[in-house]
Amino acid sequence: MDSVRGQGGIQMLLTAEQDGQQIVNNARNSKMACLRQAKEGADRELQLYRTNMEAEHQKKIADDPINVKRLEEETDTKIKNLKESASKVQSDIVGMLIKYVTRVKI
Repeated sequence: MDSVRGQGGIQMLLTAEQDGQQIVNNARNSKMACLRQAKEGADRELQLYRTNMEAEHQKKIADDPINVKRLEEETDTKIKNLKESASKVQSDIVGMLIKYVTRVKI
């Protein structure tokens, strides 16, 4: 009689464990669905914000052609300065690279 009751108790424990596992899995799936939905909502908001900011930027550029011209001039000046700086140190860099490439370490 005790073995029958023991078998029934074990079966109840197994059933309870399966039910618990199912509850945990359902909660995990629900959590993942909520996270996925939140991410999609955030992505939509981000895209909307990006679109609005881009439209505002384009409007400012269209409204102020002087500002665009000034920015282009500044960019060209910076590019020119970078090219000049690079040409000044180019020979030093090439020498340094050749030195490290041709040096034999033992």
